[in-house]
Amino acid sequence: MIRRNLLILMLTLAVAPAASAADGAGLFAANCSRCHGTAGQGLPDKGPSLEHVGARAADFYLRTGYMPLSDPGAQPSRSRVLFGEGQIRAIVGYVASLGAGPPIPSPRWRSGDVAAGMRLFTDNCAGCHQIAARGGYVTGARVPPLGQATPRQVAEAIRIGPYLMPRFPPAAISRAQLNDLIAYVEYTKHPQDPGGVSIGRLGPWPEGMATWLVAAATLVAVCLLLGKRLRT
Repeated sequence: MIRRNLLILMLTLAVAPAASAADGAGLFAANCSRCHGTAGQGLPDKGPSLEHVGARAADFYLRTGYMPLSDPGAQPSRSRVLFGEGQIRAIVGYVASLGAGPPIPSPRWRSGDVAAGMRLFTDNCAGCHQIAARGGYVTGARVPPLGQATPRQVAEAIRIGPYLMPRFPPAAISRAQLNDLIAYVEYTKHPQDPGGVSIGRLGPWPEGMATWLVAAATLVAVCLLLGKRLRT
């Protein structure tokens, strides 16, 4: 009985990877091949080749809901994830099998330096994402806020450069700097406000509006006061 159970277990373990690969191929054919081709070779004006992109890109695009796209010409944006955990693993495994590529990163951001990360973010990211990582708009694209991005997704995006975002290889941002950047992005999700009310942390425009409102109210009060004195 024990031998038979051991034999069944060994057969199950041997078949499991093949079954997972088959599931990944089937899910890819049903959901991705329309743009990326039946073998991930890419299709003109629809989707790029996925050969040698590795597990990193597939993991990012699937877990953020960037893919699959209903319209190949639309900008990918964070949306509802269409696949379960097992399905994502299967598709990622299939894409990784299309050629040697980078694996899914495991950043150690908890050891990162938030202050150093802020300087890096200011120099490389704030021009589009704002210093508070709340996103914005650039010519021809929407810049997503980073409030829902996990540390792993931030690491993947920095290396991949999704859509119009520039790609930062290790030569541009080292692994240690990557951890610093992620530490700062995590800080922006729950920052301290020692200066008072944050006004939504939307950048300078709400602060400017608040200043104008206070100035306008002050001017009206001064005018009323002067008018009252002139009448008397």
